[in-house]
Amino acid sequence: MSATITQGFLDHKIFSIVSDVAAEKGVRAFVIGGYVRDCFLGRPSKDIDIVVEGSGIELAEAVGEKVHSNVSVFRNFGTAMLKYHGIEVEFVGARKESYRRDSRKPIVEDGTLEDDQLRRDFTINAMAFSLQKEDFGALVDPVGGIRDLAAGIIRTPLDPDTTYSDDPLRMVRAIRFATKLTTGAQTFSIVQESLDSIYRNRDRMNILSKERIVEELNKILVTPRPSIGFRLLDQTGLLEYILPQLSKLKGVETVEGKGHKENFSHTLEVLDNVASLEMEAIKEGRLRDFVYEDGQEKEVVRTEPNVWLRWAALLHDIAKPATKRYDPALGWTFHGHEVVGSRWIPKIFQSMKMPLNEKMKYVQKLVGLHLRPIALVTDEVTDSAVRRLLFDAGNDIDDLMILCHADITSKNPKKVARLHANFELVKRKLVEVEAKDAIRNFKNPITGDYVMELFGIEPCNTIGLLKEAVKNAILDGVIENTFEAADAYMREQAAGMGLFPKIDA
Repeated sequence: MSATITQGFLDHKIFSIVSDVAAEKGVRAFVIGGYVRDCFLGRPSKDIDIVVEGSGIELAEAVGEKVHSNVSVFRNFGTAMLKYHGIEVEFVGARKESYRRDSRKPIVEDGTLEDDQLRRDFTINAMAFSLQKEDFGALVDPVGGIRDLAAGIIRTPLDPDTTYSDDPLRMVRAIRFATKLTTGAQTFSIVQESLDSIYRNRDRMNILSKERIVEELNKILVTPRPSIGFRLLDQTGLLEYILPQLSKLKGVETVEGKGHKENFSHTLEVLDNVASLEMEAIKEGRLRDFVYEDGQEKEVVRTEPNVWLRWAALLHDIAKPATKRYDPALGWTFHGHEVVGSRWIPKIFQSMKMPLNEKMKYVQKLVGLHLRPIALVTDEVTDSAVRRLLFDAGNDIDDLMILCHADITSKNPKKVARLHANFELVKRKLVEVEAKDAIRNFKNPITGDYVMELFGIEPCNTIGLLKEAVKNAILDGVIENTFEAADAYMREQAAGMGLFPKIDA
C-alpha cells in the first residue's frame, strides 16, 4: 500500500487548520489512532486524535482561538479537546511511558512520535497521518499497522507481556477490538503470542477498577456478534476474574445417559440472537424508548443498541447452575432459575460497580419474566394471560419479546420452526389485547382517595384489597378497563365486606 493516503481521508477543514497552526508554532503534528485505522476500514469516525511533538495543550489552545471554539484542558493528563463542526478533536503531546508493577497509571515523559506509537496498545491503533506541509497525508507506520490491518490481526507494538502487564485493561481492549472489527467480510483475530500473554497476565486484572472493565464489556455487548468477545474472555481466563457466575454455566453433566443443554454456549447464542433481532427492529423503526423530560414521559424511536437488553440476555440463565436438578422421570430441570436469577441481579451489579437504578431494575425484570412468553407459546394463549404479561412487562414488553424470541434455540429445526410459529401467534395476540384493553400502561381506575371519600374511611388495608380486586378483575377480563365498570365492581366487593357508601356518589 502507498505511503500516502488515498484522497478524501483528510479533506475536512480541521486538518488543514491544525497543519497551518502547527507550522506557525514550529511543532510537528500528526493524526493518530482510531481515526487512521477507521479511514482504511471505511468506517465513519467523528473522534480525531492529534499527537504533537511538543505541547498538545498549547496547540489546542491556538487552534481553538483560530476557529473560535472553546477548549477543554485536562492538565493532569496533558490533553485538551475542542469541537469543530460536530467533530471532537483531542490533542496530546507525544510521550513515552513507564509503569510501576502495582498500578496502571504511567510515569509520563516527553517523547517523539515514534515513542508515542510504541506505547500504543496495538499496531493498528499506532498508525499516523502527517499534517506537515511537506508530506501532508503521508502514512507513518513504523510498527506495521497497515499490514496487520489488511491481515485482520490484533498485535501489540512491543512484547505483549510488557504491554499487558503495564496496562492490563489492554487485554480486554484486545478482545473488544477483535469483536468490534470482525465483519462478514473480514475476521479479526488476536495473534497466538498475544493470547498466551493475556493468559499469563490474567491475574493483573486485579489492579483494574470495575468501572473500566464494565466500560469495555459494554462496548463488546453492543457489537453485532458479542459472543466473539465472551468466548475470547473465557479462552484467555479473564472471564473468571470479570464474571465468574458466567463461567459456571460451562459444561454438561450426564446422569443415566441424559445430559442437559450446554448453558454457556446457549447463553452466547441467545446474546447474538438478541443483537441480530434488536438491530433488525431498529432498522425498521419498530422499537421505542421512554424517557422523562420536564416531568413528562416521552416516547422516542430507538436508534442505537440498548446495552441493558444485552446484559439481560447475558444474565438470563445465570442461576441455572444453582437450580439444576436431575429427576428420573423428567430429566434435568432448572425450576425457578428465572426467579433466583432475578434476585441475583442486584448483587451482580453491585459487585461490578454498575448502576443500581432503573437500568438494574430493567435487567432484573427481563430476567425474571423471560420464561413467561415461552409459557404462552407452549400453553393456550388466553386474553387473561396476555393481559397479565402486558401489565407485568409494561413499556419493556417489546424488549422482553426480543429476549424470549432469541431464547428459542434447539438442534431440532422442526421444534424451532414450531416454536417460532407459535411465538408469532403470541405477538399478534399481544397487539390485539393491547389495542382492545390498553393494559401496557395500566393505571387502576379506582384510587385510594376515591375509596376513602366514598366510604368515609381512613387509610387501611381494606383500600388495598379493593384496589387489588379491581385490578385482577380487569386483567382477568371479568370487567372492562373503564371507571364505570371498575366502580360498580368495587362497590359489590365492598358490600361483601360490609362496607357501604357514606355519600351519594
